[in-house]
Amino acid sequence: MKNMDIAEVSRRSGVPASTLRYYEEKGLVASIGRRGQRRLFDPAVLDRLALIALGRAGGFALDEISSMLTPDGLPKMDRGRLDAKAKELDQIIQRLTTIREALRHAAQCPATRPMECPAFRRARQACRRRPLRGCSDRAVHGGGGFHQEAQA
Repeated sequence: MKNMDIAEVSRRSGVPASTLRYYEEKGLVASIGRRGQRRLFDPAVLDRLALIALGRAGGFALDEISSMLTPDGLPKMDRGRLDAKAKELDQIIQRLTTIREALRHAAQCPATRPMECPAFRRARQACRRRPLRGCSDRAVHGGGGFHQEAQA
């Protein structure tokens, strides 16, 4: 594949040209020259942008991502940092799963007023106690599920 100008990189990666310029300023990507007024990039920049996108989606700050990329384009992964981030994501997923189940329960709750339902009340209390660390599904209702709890 030939070198690509910034518009082509933007089109292929979905990353706006302004973001590409910002990434270049931060040292996350590097242009290899210019064609007229447009920056040129090696095709490998697409893989690097995919790594940056993965890092951002995983909750890493740009400075953290930058520290995991070498100037030659190769990643230098800190496995301990990756494992810690994966554990953080597990907590977020657990919390979101609990929230999803609470919302589903409220939508389908057989109680006349879902806000008075004991299972839904426990879900709200668990989220109030641990709003940032995640609400444990098990802490809310012993792992049985909102609907099972409400039907019991």
